[in-house]
Amino acid sequence: MSVHARPKMATEIPASITTPDAVETRLGTLRFFDGLPDEATVQTVYDNLDFQRAVQAFLLAMPCAPHHALRAGFRTFGPDNRTVLIAETLLDSRTLLHGANTETIYNLGWLDTHGGPLVIEVPPRVLGFVNDFWGRFVVDIGNAGPDKGQGGKYLLLPPDYTGEIPEGYFVLHSRTYGNLLTFRGFIVDGDLRPAVENTKRHYRAYPLAEAAEPPATTFVNISGEAFTVIHPTDASFYEALAEVVHEEPLDAIDPETRGLLAAIGIRKDQPFAPDPRMRGILTEAASVGNATARTLAFSTRNEEGYYYPNSAWQIGWIGDYEFSPGGVLDIDARTYLFYLGWGISPSMTIKMVGIGSQYAWSCRDGAGHYLDGGKAYRLHLPPDVPAKDFWSAIVYDPQTRSLLQTDQQFPSLSSQKPDIAVNPDGSVDIFFGPEPPAGGKEPNWIQTIPGKGWWIILRIYGPLEPWFDQTWRPGEIEMM
Repeated sequence: MSVHARPKMATEIPASITTPDAVETRLGTLRFFDGLPDEATVQTVYDNLDFQRAVQAFLLAMPCAPHHALRAGFRTFGPDNRTVLIAETLLDSRTLLHGANTETIYNLGWLDTHGGPLVIEVPPRVLGFVNDFWGRFVVDIGNAGPDKGQGGKYLLLPPDYTGEIPEGYFVLHSRTYGNLLTFRGFIVDGDLRPAVENTKRHYRAYPLAEAAEPPATTFVNISGEAFTVIHPTDASFYEALAEVVHEEPLDAIDPETRGLLAAIGIRKDQPFAPDPRMRGILTEAASVGNATARTLAFSTRNEEGYYYPNSAWQIGWIGDYEFSPGGVLDIDARTYLFYLGWGISPSMTIKMVGIGSQYAWSCRDGAGHYLDGGKAYRLHLPPDVPAKDFWSAIVYDPQTRSLLQTDQQFPSLSSQKPDIAVNPDGSVDIFFGPEPPAGGKEPNWIQTIPGKGWWIILRIYGPLEPWFDQTWRPGEIEMM
């Protein structure tokens, strides 16, 4: 039989299941001999596969990255469990904490249950939550939690706990040993002291085994402190991720995520030691992952990410607090949130009239252009802002996602400020720009910096029905 003769057993083979000898792709030309990849194609494909997995690992791990950075920052002030950072005179822009606010008394701590169950004594009249190391919701505490703002004792159990659970506690089950604790105290008639004293009088965290004689809790005032708790976005991101995987239980994350991380060398049972080739891929992947996260946050293509039609006001939490509306995980929405912020709670995402808080934010003016620190803008808030407690408008730096650093200590305006100018009809105008506006409007001016962008969060504390039914809405940010 001729070598070119059609074999007797030959059938028609669809072109869709065969591979040409040369295929043009975004990776360049991939070459094959009868479907067998040549050496150059093999190398190109594996480099690309490792790169893709590293980028996806960057995005999937975004919820735990802020928590790792927060823990590292907290530990510079004292040990886990026994140390609480408190902003006694509020946070200002010297502290690099993304999405921080300047209008409430922050209380921050890291809880670790490697040594067994922890008792957490929560003060009354606070608003906060606990998240596990992977940014998953554990519990609301305070006004939106089971203690209903009355304070109470919570018991945080380790993920592998099998012992008896005593009565008298709100019991918390976490899938990780490490957990973020944060709660806010509120200004009373312009006075910060009641909230600070409330925390110091009532807050405690200690091992259940030491409940009979609890050790002392150390309170560290972080107001005005110049330190950072922002996670890295270079290749060291993966080193931080590996540290979390090594110290937390294997089943803290699902098998598919474990497999994705293992594919780039992050495994619980092995040290993370990428070779020079892999380190180069991780460096590039971190750059692309960071660019992707920034794009998802600052230029979302999800129409559900906006509050109103033809508006620049974005929703911080798209979907629900688990990012799984309809049972489908929205990975982009989760990345979006944890790139700009560092915690999640139902009190921020669901309708709770008069309880918790709601957020709207924007990095664009009413014409759709990025906000420019060299230009002057105005934001009009119509009368009767639907906030039972108070509202605030705070400006942030796009690079750090933290408070914008200017000559003003607090780049913000709030209904709690005694000198805020209110229009005769009850509305409020807020002004932004490098120079204060003329005409006695400086009390309502937030400074910006030429050559830098900025973005803003409008917070509504104790949101009322007009916020939810959208019969009240903020104006767009308009260039003057």
